[in-house]
Amino acid sequence: MLLVWLYGAMVVGAVSRSVYQIATDFGRAPLAYSLSAVAGVVYGFITYSLVRGGERARRAALVCCAAELVGVLTVGTWTLVEPSAFPDATVWSDYGMGYIFIPVLLPLSALYWLRAAAKRQPEAA
Repeated sequence: MLLVWLYGAMVVGAVSRSVYQIATDFGRAPLAYSLSAVAGVVYGFITYSLVRGGERARRAALVCCAAELVGVLTVGTWTLVEPSAFPDATVWSDYGMGYIFIPVLLPLSALYWLRAAAKRQPEAA
């Protein structure tokens, strides 16, 4: 339940931030604002998958969380190596430092929980 709540909060944060930035000043940092919008969509899909439940949704959430982690690590490293590429921060900039590192910790926690949940479920015959 905590994962669902945290992902839900990240949806609200990332989507509201990106919508405002895209609507008011898209030309300033189109890559950063677009990446924040993508992060919001990813968070939304993961939230939906966690709420829906079931093996298929769990696998979809697992794949999305892995993709999210790759995105956070890629964008986080990119923003440190080439800060001029991002005139404004994204949700995943500096590994999510602007969000108290939740963007890097959340997929790690979710991957752990989703894998543990798969081990707890009995094998289908």
